[in-house]
Amino acid sequence: MGPAYLRYAFTKGTRSEIDELLRRVPLRDGARVLDVGCGPGRHAHELGRRGFVVHGVDISEAFVDLARVDAPGGVTFAAMDARTMRFEGEFDLVLSVCQGAFGLSGGPAAGRLLDPDRQILERMGRAVRPGGHVVFTAFNAYLQVANLVDGNEFDAERGVHCEVTEVRDPAGVAKEVELWTTCFTPRELRLMCELAGLSIESMTAAEPGNWTDFPPDGNFPELLVIARREG
Repeated sequence: MGPAYLRYAFTKGTRSEIDELLRRVPLRDGARVLDVGCGPGRHAHELGRRGFVVHGVDISEAFVDLARVDAPGGVTFAAMDARTMRFEGEFDLVLSVCQGAFGLSGGPAAGRLLDPDRQILERMGRAVRPGGHVVFTAFNAYLQVANLVDGNEFDAERGVHCEVTEVRDPAGVAKEVELWTTCFTPRELRLMCELAGLSIESMTAAEPGNWTDFPPDGNFPELLVIARREG
């Protein structure tokens, strides 16, 4: 998709999402942020414009190349698999929102590994300094199961939703693709955070551009988790 990704409506709430992030997680001037699954860098760029030092990582080299274009000062990017990150206590905040990396390693990408997202969350937890925050969104299993449409599949054992959809490249040429997304319940996310050494401060209902203060329910497509590294 390349730059065509930024045409989609769910990418248009970047500024409001960062406004809400900084309302809920105040950061000191010049704080260091890791954006996991940064895509074309829209959140990293916005944070950089506000004076933060940001490093974005993504498994897609095409997205990383795009993110580097017109990146603000203090914002860097690297092609990297979130499952193998080696950062250790280097950041004040680790961010993975709008299904950045968390939730996208299920399906065929997982191979025999039953729960690759736990590995990603643990890597994110290691990357943040003790007392720092990990903020991520996850697809809401309750909504996906209750609204499964014809042609889509849901693997109840692994909690993975598969949908067939159409994407378009920068020239407008359409291609049919499969999207594999792992979905979660609030209880599952609490247990995963506990195993990763993270203490949840809040978990709320969310959708792109609209991070609510509502508790998790079956009406919003995402869950927004704000957690702190213990110690």
